[in-house]
Amino acid sequence: MTIPTGPSAGHGHNLLGPQPTLLPADPAATDRLDAGESPAAVAADHPTSSAAWATLAEQALDAGETIAAYAYARTGYHRGLDQLRRNGWAGFGPVPWEHVPNRGFLRAVAVLAKASGTIGELDEATRCRDLLDDCDPAAAPALGVA
Repeated sequence: MTIPTGPSAGHGHNLLGPQPTLLPADPAATDRLDAGESPAAVAADHPTSSAAWATLAEQALDAGETIAAYAYARTGYHRGLDQLRRNGWAGFGPVPWEHVPNRGFLRAVAVLAKASGTIGELDEATRCRDLLDDCDPAAAPALGVA
């Protein structure tokens, strides 16, 4: 038996299950975000970027703007689902946190979980926490989702 290495090693990937989904890098958006550019400007120029929407959601949540955070996070979540499906994800299977291009989607799910819980949409909050755990058990703790 071969011991897995690389992105799936820390994830406990089932060798008989689906392979981890690794989204491609999006330097057009992430380089601008990393440079401190307004995430609203980045999202406007790159509306498919989960990282831009996740950044907007995190900033809104930090500012106490729960409804805006929820809306931004939901957009990032849906944009991420589109990207995952285009890259072979069938609605289940590993989406490793350690693979940096996956983090925009996972961050959006985390903010959606937090914002949903805050507004009392507990079923949605639970679904989002479960999705994070299903994608990668390391994601929720890394993102501060209990």
